[in-house]
Amino acid sequence: MTKPDILQVGPYPNWDQEPLEQAFNVHRYFEAPDKAAFLAKIGPVIRGIATRGELGANRAMIEACPKLEVVSVYGVGTDAVDLIAAREHDVRVSNTPDVLTKDCADLGVAMMICLSRGMIGAEKWARDGSWIEKGGYPLQRRVWGKRAGILGLGRIGFEVGKRLEGFGMDITYSSRTPKKDAAHWRYVADPVELARESDFLFVTLAANAQTRHIVNGGVIAALGSEGMLINISRAANIDEEALLAALETGKLGAAALDVFEGEPRLNPRFLQLQNVLLQPHHASGTLETRKAMGQLLRDNLSAHFAGKPLLTPVI
Repeated sequence: MTKPDILQVGPYPNWDQEPLEQAFNVHRYFEAPDKAAFLAKIGPVIRGIATRGELGANRAMIEACPKLEVVSVYGVGTDAVDLIAAREHDVRVSNTPDVLTKDCADLGVAMMICLSRGMIGAEKWARDGSWIEKGGYPLQRRVWGKRAGILGLGRIGFEVGKRLEGFGMDITYSSRTPKKDAAHWRYVADPVELARESDFLFVTLAANAQTRHIVNGGVIAALGSEGMLINISRAANIDEEALLAALETGKLGAAALDVFEGEPRLNPRFLQLQNVLLQPHHASGTLETRKAMGQLLRDNLSAHFAGKPLLTPVI
């Protein structure tokens, strides 16, 4: 039986690469020196695309593959996939939700604690002799009992809330509609009001045209000089210029960020700030989760080419 031809947009770990190549005829787009020429040559035989959340598949890529049937995304975000073009060309799209949900929630809560308690600076304080020379580390801010806001109560947002309950926090959330499973938490529709009533604001929204810069200057101002913003969603959900200005002037107390515009090249202004915790987009970055993501990516492709429904369809 002939193996389906797959366009691989970005690299995967060896534990994913080897089984992918065993199951499919893989064409490595990311290794091509002239990607346009490569796509023009190989596009006519491609039936599936294996990509990553931040790489996606744009309209040009989709339309260069006239036999394309399915795009399988390694990651939960599909904002880099042109879903309109996919629908127009009857292309199915899948992602890898659920398997990364709890790791992402773990990191969001860990970032809150790390920044609030000054753990990065405290570790340096213990190492560099400051503890001996200067005495105890400067006092930081507590987490337990504070007010937490969750902007976007999907899978990850809900898991964040469950973890925050363990800290005795007062939890409020915002989403398109109230959630039946979150009746024990307070619902606020307006992101500005949510921020105003939060000490810690977690951003756990999916990214799309409607959510772009939903955390704008107004939301940031409402969170205020004592507030902390934690983003484990997508950079596009936050107005980065407004965020930087607020952090630089002290109008926002602090921010813990796992995603950035133009990553991995960060705006150098972030590097000058002491009130921000920077992480390299690794919320799902555990061995267990990444292996599960790769398996689900392949399982979606295999299900499609076997004539079965996608396990985790987007469209």
